[in-house]
Amino acid sequence: MEDPRPHIARYDPGDGVPLSITLADAIATYRETDVTDLEPLHGAIDTGALDRLFAHVPAETATTGVVRFEYDSCLVTISSDGEIRIESV
Repeated sequence: MEDPRPHIARYDPGDGVPLSITLADAIATYRETDVTDLEPLHGAIDTGALDRLFAHVPAETATTGVVRFEYDSCLVTISSDGEIRIESV
């Protein structure tokens, strides 16, 4: 059973793992399930675009922002500072 409190994870574009993979792992942790049991993320958001949006960029061209979307009864919020927040809707 998922915790009613939000789950907070971190994404570091410098570690070489695409955001979509880190996000799937974070959702699986929140849901207390294996990542292979999740519905595909691309049904809720364009994962390629998400990965490109949060890819590593030089500090002088970096921007700030937030992407928020619903996925399988979860509200997912990803901030440009690398915070991934997952909570029930």
